[in-house]
Amino acid sequence: MDSSVHSLQGKNIIITGASSGIGREVAIICSNFGANIGLLGRDSDKLKDVLNVLNPGNHHYLACDLADNDFNLKFTEFLVNFEKIDGFVHSAGAELTKSLNITSEENFLQNFNLNVVKGFMIAKTISNKKYLSAPASYVFISSVMSVVGQPGKVIYSTSKGAMVSGIRAMALELAPKQIRVNAISPGMVNTPMSQKMLSVLPEESKTQIENAHPLGIGKPEDVAQAVHFLLSNASSWITGINLIVDGGYTVK
Repeated sequence: MDSSVHSLQGKNIIITGASSGIGREVAIICSNFGANIGLLGRDSDKLKDVLNVLNPGNHHYLACDLADNDFNLKFTEFLVNFEKIDGFVHSAGAELTKSLNITSEENFLQNFNLNVVKGFMIAKTISNKKYLSAPASYVFISSVMSVVGQPGKVIYSTSKGAMVSGIRAMALELAPKQIRVNAISPGMVNTPMSQKMLSVLPEESKTQIENAHPLGIGKPEDVAQAVHFLLSNASSWITGINLIVDGGYTVK
């Protein structure tokens, strides 16, 4: 096998949600394969910590809230740190478990805005020939909740399902620009966000969640390795897919 197809040497990759969890692990793995990383997240101290564990390269971070009104300006200014963009990973997102009968329209809009709209707008920006290096690859982190249902997950499932539908259309639209667009739908992964959710559940519920994953609860690197594959030339003939990485959760 030609190992060069897995290389990201010299490629510039933007990652949202890079301060922790899956986004952090994606940044580390991509830097191990030679990429220059643009880290986006809300916590500057955590972003600095990630920066310190990356392999040497042209790495930069932007502490920001994607929902801020001035984000677009800050982001375009941030892009001057990189000659052209070869890859983008939208790992930022919010999990929301809330019964439909107490759900508000604002809940829907806030979750949809972060999980879907902001990532798509970043993709729009970097697809401009001013910033784009072709061929390029975009990866959006969705969830198994995009393809299965669960009580209390109406809002979250809606946003993640919309993401998967959207990347299919985006893949067709951007193919002429030599941009591949894919999604990854993880099952339960051991991240700070999932730990926070599990902390309020009774032990019986935690056990049920663990048992629902035949290969056990995932680790951030399990998903990050799949992201690396979709960013690399090893997946050069793959676009518009939703890759489920869930330890067997959706098999049952």
